[in-house]
Amino acid sequence: MTSFLQYMWAYETIKARIFSMLNKYGLTASQFGVLDALFHLGSRSQRDLGTHILKSGGNITMVIDNLEKAGLVRRERSVEDRRFIYVHLTDKGKKLFVEILPLHLKAVEDEMSALTSREMEELGRLCVKLGSKKGGDRK
Repeated sequence: MTSFLQYMWAYETIKARIFSMLNKYGLTASQFGVLDALFHLGSRSQRDLGTHILKSGGNITMVIDNLEKAGLVRRERSVEDRRFIYVHLTDKGKKLFVEILPLHLKAVEDEMSALTSREMEELGRLCVKLGSKKGGDRK
């Protein structure tokens, strides 16, 4: 039987290999996640971005601070409700994301090539099952 540590080792190893290319661009996996969300979903509130990439309020603030310093995103306080800060992808951020995305997709494809089509389908099914599980719904 496979242990929890083996699952975590596999996850961390694959994640490190997939996201290692981001280091060349000075990005972390979280920063890439924000750029991805903004590129595909459009401008979002900082809070929504944190929820989308599974980061706490303090952590998403730091991630966006660093992206803003690099000129990849810009913040704008909501006129209607000043508590909300919206994050927008800059032209520089969009250009970088468009450059990196094919490299990222290739890295994911390379990692997944170890699996057969049937194993990929099963992995997809299991990931959806695990991802949709409710917090207190343990059996």
